[in-house]
Amino acid sequence: MKDLVSHQLVRYLEERGVKHVFGLCGHTNIAVLSAMANSGIKFIMVRHEQIAAHAADGYARASGKASVLLTHLSPGLTNAATGVANAALDCIPMVVIAGDVPSHFYGKHPHQEVNLHSDASQFEIYRPFVKRAWRVESPELFPEIIEKAFILAESGQPGPVLVDVPMDIFSREVDVERFARLRHNAKSLHKPSLDEETAARIVRALAEATNPLLYVGGGIALAQAYDELRAFVDHLGIPVAHSLMGKGVLPDDHPLVLGMTGFWGTRFINGKCLEADWILAIGTRFKEADASSWESPYTFSFPPTRLIHIDIEPSEIGRNYPTEIGAVADAKQALAVLLKVARRLYPKGRRNEAAIRDIAAYREEFRASNRAMATSDDFPMMPERILAEVREVLPRDAIITTDVGWNKNGVGQQFPIYTPGSILTPGGFATMGFGPPAALGAKAACPDRVVVSLVGDGGFGQNPAVLATAAEQNLAVVWVVMNNNAFGTIAGLQKAHYGLTYGTTFPADGGEWAPNYADIARAYGVSGVRVRSAAEFKPALEAAIASGKPALIDVAMRNNPTPTGGHWNILDIYSPGKKVSHVSTD
Repeated sequence: MKDLVSHQLVRYLEERGVKHVFGLCGHTNIAVLSAMANSGIKFIMVRHEQIAAHAADGYARASGKASVLLTHLSPGLTNAATGVANAALDCIPMVVIAGDVPSHFYGKHPHQEVNLHSDASQFEIYRPFVKRAWRVESPELFPEIIEKAFILAESGQPGPVLVDVPMDIFSREVDVERFARLRHNAKSLHKPSLDEETAARIVRALAEATNPLLYVGGGIALAQAYDELRAFVDHLGIPVAHSLMGKGVLPDDHPLVLGMTGFWGTRFINGKCLEADWILAIGTRFKEADASSWESPYTFSFPPTRLIHIDIEPSEIGRNYPTEIGAVADAKQALAVLLKVARRLYPKGRRNEAAIRDIAAYREEFRASNRAMATSDDFPMMPERILAEVREVLPRDAIITTDVGWNKNGVGQQFPIYTPGSILTPGGFATMGFGPPAALGAKAACPDRVVVSLVGDGGFGQNPAVLATAAEQNLAVVWVVMNNNAFGTIAGLQKAHYGLTYGTTFPADGGEWAPNYADIARAYGVSGVRVRSAAEFKPALEAAIASGKPALIDVAMRNNPTPTGGHWNILDIYSPGKKVSHVSTD
């Protein structure tokens, strides 16, 4: 028996448990959309492919499974490319299915073909950042390729893959047995673990160290190793620092959590990393911002600190720092073995009261230093007060998406996350415009949880058409636009080094900042409020969450710098030898 490839693709997705597909229509993919119309899969239609890609990214982070993005060829692929690349650099599993020109028209300049260097080469655009890009050359090959795509996206170091399908292949028939036999395949692969001999070596090194420290990254979240990490930390009593992407893998009120390192880390946290004699790093790349541009006086110094590094991707081990013990393993599997061995070697566990007291004192000192800003009645509001009141209002398990600027750097530094996996932030690509659509995906994946997008006016202005999708799909996201009328972080950087803000700030019309994003929200059918005083913000946020509907709050914010005790080498590039700050103090 034969059936259309498009029909069988939709059935295959249903059997894999796919509930949502994100994307935008085009003449090359409407066969798939038509097949989806009467299926159990919900198509989340957007107004721009970058929105679809970021929403699919957020969905994968919130659900822990590969998301599906359906797009059109050429301009559809390039519009989505930024979002797919963002997912790639943060190791987010995603299967991108793209329509393509008819296979019998390769090289003839059919509508929207890219053939500058080879015929029908638009799928090559994704090669630099996806794990693999397939172009399906015959309908008979499609079943095996789509199966491989999902396995590859979710295995090893996860990431996006591209399956590029000429539109005529979607509309060709193929024997249903080619899809049916795929049901015998395992849909997920067992992941590598540690042997107990290596685990014992690691545990003993940490237990015998004077100042041991765990340094954890986004690999903990990707492996969903939250429970294993907490149990290991509790048993051995080792303080934990984290990268930006490791934010929230342990609750921020855990007594042994130090906080985020690097450029936006504090002197206390960076100092504790420098004092460590042994560091066990799990699921982290030691990226530039997390490691203060890898300059040894600021965050990490290997040696004299000795490094143990566990990661599922071999190329990450030793990439930036010399590693004394390196192990290729899944974070969840590795921590389970480490915990087992630690309980055997040290059955009574270890309690680190000195570290707990030290961290508690630091937290109180930081809160005290921040209190004036976090309670200020000034308007435009202080960013510290915005973050403090958002945290007060939100339930403990609310999902937060950030973008870039204060809403990312400030959140990483001073916004407590209490439920592991509840913060979604753009790490490696640091993509402006990620947060608003990622929140759509998170809400689709977790409809019963509160989802709030913290975003600057520069980031929200990238793709305000997220509002249309939220209204149409009734996705009750709340966007808090922290509006400083500028690309604030870059404006401060330019002011500090060059004494001006050319091309980094937006014109103000008599003190009223434009556009009014609350008005834009209402035009899309979404509740919109422009806050006019600091006292109005918290009640407006409470009302927006209580409404159970999509809502936007536009709040004017002072363009203050995120305080930092770290270092970023670009300062030396702009102003060599002058010790200029990352922001102007004017």
